[in-house]
Amino acid sequence: MSETPTPLNDEESHLRAIVADYEKKMAETAALIARVRHEINNPLAALLGQAQLLLREELPDKSRKRVETIESLAVRINEIVAELRGIHSPSPVDGRDD
Repeated sequence: MSETPTPLNDEESHLRAIVADYEKKMAETAALIARVRHEINNPLAALLGQAQLLLREELPDKSRKRVETIESLAVRINEIVAELRGIHSPSPVDGRDD
């Protein structure tokens, strides 16, 4: 027994297509964020490590302040990147009523 298309079925199909498109775009966005996070973290870790190594050395005050600024800004970027870890792909909508 086949269903006759009704305006409600057409609207439901249209809404499902919109949701599927949204889920695809959100998944692509989450993947992009993960790649960007990875590409930022690698050089950032090296930058932060080098700044911390420099701070172990005897430096003139002016140089030490500059290195401390570099370190604090690198830590700030690291915190911002860490916030991006909370962005995930949405769970697919399966259309079932629970």
